[in-house]
Amino acid sequence: MSKTVRVSIYGRVQGVGYRAWTEQRARQLGIDGWVRNRLDGSVEAVFSADDSLLDRMLTDCQAGPSVAKVDRMVEQSCDAPETGFRILPTC
Repeated sequence: MSKTVRVSIYGRVQGVGYRAWTEQRARQLGIDGWVRNRLDGSVEAVFSADDSLLDRMLTDCQAGPSVAKVDRMVEQSCDAPETGFRILPTC
């Protein structure tokens, strides 16, 4: 069953390739959604996939690319995005 979550990711996550890494990982796993930087220094993403793939993506996001340092992630349910995965402009 497909599930969709919006995730806010806090820590050293901007200026370290986090969005590009997230896009690449999501596409590898076949996850729909998007990722963008936020003006407050966080990264926001929406992921839509079956439970096992979603859990895997969230676990991977907690680690992030090697130069990132994720302090915390906040998840909430949301509506499903369009198909595919993309990087959105900062908001």
